[in-house]
Amino acid sequence: MKTRYAFLVFVLFLAGSSAVRGQLGFSHEVGLLSGPVAFQSDYGLRNNFETNKGNMGIGFALVHYINFAYRADCNCYARDTYFSDHFKVRSEIDFHYTKLNHFGEEAESPSDEGQDLRDMEGRGQVFEIGTGLEYFPLSIRDYVAGAYRWAPYVGVGFRYVSFNPRTTSRQPGIIGLSPENTFDPFIGGVNDQQDNTWSIVWGIGTRFKLSPLSDLLIESRWHYYLSNWVDGLNPNDETYLADKYNDWIYWVQVGYVYYLD
Repeated sequence: MKTRYAFLVFVLFLAGSSAVRGQLGFSHEVGLLSGPVAFQSDYGLRNNFETNKGNMGIGFALVHYINFAYRADCNCYARDTYFSDHFKVRSEIDFHYTKLNHFGEEAESPSDEGQDLRDMEGRGQVFEIGTGLEYFPLSIRDYVAGAYRWAPYVGVGFRYVSFNPRTTSRQPGIIGLSPENTFDPFIGGVNDQQDNTWSIVWGIGTRFKLSPLSDLLIESRWHYYLSNWVDGLNPNDETYLADKYNDWIYWVQVGYVYYLD
């Protein structure tokens, strides 16, 4: 229910900003992005290559930009200020999905605990909606005018996050409750309930001018979640190496951005 409300707020924001863009003197851009997501969670080990490679998912993003450098109502440039020439407001809806497994030394152990880890499987399913600010060190006006083809940027923002994890085991019994099929640190540390939290987002990327009204976008970014339950796991053993931080993702995206008249 909260996710539907958040989506409605986003749609109303886009509709409202379109209605007043002439009065406020800015233009709009929309885009679609997609790319691989590396889910850094309680599955596997931190800074482990097999974990990073194995727990890789896919994500999609629908984005909207407010461009202060150009006015859509008159097809002309806005008043030249440093903010309008170097900043854009970005709002977006994200969805990413990742199948999760345990990797690393403990999961490879021939012991019963190692077998418990190998038999545990998870799913990370995350919906995010939010906004942020992007800074372009080069002039946005010059880029739009075709003075150069590349426009690098850095960005920061926040998201409302709705997550719906799923945890299973190939062994019989209830995962997270039974010591017969659950690695000890995860007894009492499994929760498949849908919940919500917030994320802090930062990233770096660049645009490449395809035409006067379209760009290719390439970026990498990090989402740090203010919860350790996004993957459905939260080990109760503070000495367990996988539980040093909250969950987070690293996301590489490629997309297409179109400038609205």
